[in-house]
Amino acid sequence: MIPDCYKPKPGETLGQKQRRFVIMLAGLIERAYSLGFEMTLGEAYRTPEQCAINAANGSGIANSLHKDRLAIDINLFLGGKWLDRTEDHEPLGIWWESMGGTWGGRFKDGNHYSLEHNGFK
Repeated sequence: MIPDCYKPKPGETLGQKQRRFVIMLAGLIERAYSLGFEMTLGEAYRTPEQCAINAANGSGIANSLHKDRLAIDINLFLGGKWLDRTEDHEPLGIWWESMGGTWGGRFKDGNHYSLEHNGFK
């Protein structure tokens, strides 16, 4: 069951969605640790200029949700070992999706967790 604080509200503004994303992220962190993982936070915010550079060199898109503060990349660890494969994130990615988020493992970016906005995931 999805907690009410994770559910979108009618007419939700970008700021409200950003705050909801943070609450969801707290749940993701709690979920990771309950499964025995540890984590560090990776890239969360990107400037529009950095998004354009990433798009130009093929490592991202110009409309990245990182610039809207609705995406984060997470570094996952188990027993002190960095887990860098998309498959390593699957238990968290599936949970994140069940809570209403978008998991980057569906597009070969397994450590990416976001919240859809204006048609972008």
